[in-house]
Amino acid sequence: MFAPSLMGRLSFTHIAPSKPPFENPGRNHLGLFAERDAVLYVPSSLPKEGPVPLLVMFHGAGGFPEKVLPFLEEHAEREGFLILAPQSLYPTWDIVIGGSGPDLERLEQELTEVFSRYQIDTSHFGFAGFSDGGSYSLSMGITNGDLVSHVIVFSGGFMSVFMQEGMPKVFISHGLIDEQLPIETSGRKHADQLKAAGYDVNYVEFNEKHIIHPPIVKLAIDFFLDRPAAAAE
Repeated sequence: MFAPSLMGRLSFTHIAPSKPPFENPGRNHLGLFAERDAVLYVPSSLPKEGPVPLLVMFHGAGGFPEKVLPFLEEHAEREGFLILAPQSLYPTWDIVIGGSGPDLERLEQELTEVFSRYQIDTSHFGFAGFSDGGSYSLSMGITNGDLVSHVIVFSGGFMSVFMQEGMPKVFISHGLIDEQLPIETSGRKHADQLKAAGYDVNYVEFNEKHIIHPPIVKLAIDFFLDRPAAAAE
């Protein structure tokens, strides 16, 4: 019998805060790891009381938190939600290299630290990611859909799922002229598979290459906050 962690299952559970929140708004390193530490973005608009949304954003291959945070920070400021941006231990996420391992273990610790400092709105606790990070978000989100409420995929390449738990809402976007990950074998394929499995899927195509497209980010944030969105550009 395989350990659930080998199949991508998080043993993390939702916990009540037991530590003070970070004193300063903006980017805060969690301080859990000497190298490749995660960053928590705390907007100045974050409510002082009550549960707050949390979006976990996974970077693309060769990326790092500071590369993807600028696409989300203005939305977090306007809407008042936290962004956790982990960093893969190696140049890309463990499931891309050979299966769930150190990145899953680190994510467990990072989530525990954030939940220990903030009361999280578990109805708005999502995984998001771009490219390899999109693949990671999709794979981990479907595998741990009893923990996360929303899964957001910006131009992800594949879906590696050995266990399905829960039914999170899913947002998938992909560029029509993506030169790295063809839309037919990634975005369209994943959307069709999940719809056939009964998931609530919001699928969006846009006329760009392999990029994080700001108008699509706006749609994804509206999706994450469960409100109607305008059409993408």
